Amino acid sequence: MAAATSLVARSSTALTPNHVHLRSLVPRYRLLRGFRLLSTRVLSVTGGFSAPVEVCVKESVTVPGNLGDCPFSQRVLLTLEEKHLPYDLKLVDIANRPEWFLKVSPEGKVPVAKLDDKWIADSDIITQTIEEKFPEPPLATPLEKSSVGSKLFSTFIAFLKSKDSNDGTEKALLSELTSFDEYLRENGPFVNGEKISASDLSLGPKLYHLEIVLDFYKNWSVPVSFTHVRNYMELVFSRESFVKTRALKEDVIAGWRSKVAA
Repeated sequence: MAAATSLVARSSTALTPNHVHLRSLVPRYRLLRGFRLLSTRVLSVTGGFSAPVEVCVKESVTVPGNLGDCPFSQRVLLTLEEKHLPYDLKLVDIANRPEWFLKVSPEGKVPVAKLDDKWIADSDIITQTIEEKFPEPPLATPLEKSSVGSKLFSTFIAFLKSKDSNDGTEKALLSELTSFDEYLRENGPFVNGEKISASDLSLGPKLYHLEIVLDFYKNWSVPVSFTHVRNYMELVFSRESFVKTRALKEDVIAGWRSKVAA
């Protein structure tokens, strides 16, 4: 693994990308004098030097200076971590989006990442671009497996928002979990077998939210009978990359509160 310095820049309306207040979040992040983004370059697979990827993600609403609860932002960070790529992390206060951020993300959405001097939105596009630009280690999921578990997130949201215990939303979620459990039993422990892939880096954050939010708002958890799903969640959640990039439980709960109340 190449040495890398990853920095965290907390955003505010008084700050710009070039003059930011840096906070230390985890051992990998350092506070530098002069408030400049100084990062180590690493040798890329193409033989040239790769500058750190700039990434804007949601800031915590419960502990300012920490990562926020966006599962799509975590997916991008997981991809960078699993590929051992350096990145400069900029935390954005979503409730008070600074002007510099709206210039790179006119819709005000996260994540956005800067690759080849171009800001890119949408976690699907960002992670695909990272895979193409930095193919080692490979994370692409074979096309025939890429849709595995793809309906889990939408059925989870429907059940979470449901006010009617007989509307079929819980049954739909259990059906998706059943299919996923059966798939993992035959093909696991990850979606692409023994090695983690892009699908896992997308599903992991969503299942993390599912576990926390349904327990808090519905007193519901993945049934113990789904042994392969529960093992999958444990494997993904315990990875070093996941521990480094996960949101605080309090942020996940706060992030879904408005959707539950709607």
